[in-house]
Amino acid sequence: MIDLTIDGNVAEIVLDAPEKLNSLNEEGLSELSKAYDDAASAAAEGRVRALLLRGEGRAFCAGRDISQVTPETDDAVAYLDGLVTPLLKKMAAFPAPTFAAAHGACLGVGLGLLIATDVVYVADSAKIGSPFAKLGATLDSGGHWLFTERLGAHRTLDLIYTADLMSGADAVASGLFSRAFPAEELLPSTRSTVERVAEGATGAFRASKELVASIRDRRLGLWESVADENTVQGELCSSPDYAEGFRAFQEKRAPIFKG
Repeated sequence: MIDLTIDGNVAEIVLDAPEKLNSLNEEGLSELSKAYDDAASAAAEGRVRALLLRGEGRAFCAGRDISQVTPETDDAVAYLDGLVTPLLKKMAAFPAPTFAAAHGACLGVGLGLLIATDVVYVADSAKIGSPFAKLGATLDSGGHWLFTERLGAHRTLDLIYTADLMSGADAVASGLFSRAFPAEELLPSTRSTVERVAEGATGAFRASKELVASIRDRRLGLWESVADENTVQGELCSSPDYAEGFRAFQEKRAPIFKG
């Protein structure tokens, strides 16, 4: 149910089980993890410099596939700790910029896939929130962190208790994700951006990705972050892309990055 293609410098991973709204069972998670491994190997070889994740059909990902789950014997910890969380960490550590184009349902594990992606563009009609009130379960895959961090405790619990869903447009306006597009414009607009980023200075982008993650996870203050920036900038000085960027500026031409 997972397709990986590499075209030019861009890897595109597609959740391709539209008949079940791209919901993910154990097999689907394993396939998705392998797709990220394969794309990361291509990135290490310099063949991939940006990645796009999307879903086929009417939804991005409706979450866990519970159609065959027996609740009395379900091992949610094995599913989440054993499969989902390692996948999300692998996605977040991908060695190049990552983008997601999300439409329709983006719930549960599907929401987690977006949290683990660097930049998320959504259809303005996308559906985002916590549907678990109707299942006797709770929000997972990082949803509590995202909502509390961006929306505050009151709005987070409102969404959880009521199971009301936000539109993609509301989610972007609330600071959950980056940009919202009309549904028909989402994929071409996202692809255009990803292709442009794939021509950029991947090493510098990777450094910024790590700096942002450090600010988030270590709760750095301003001057701690500035110190980290200074160190990273010094390391980039010796890179070919740094030399090319400055030389291109001085020669008044477009840079050709290869890192």
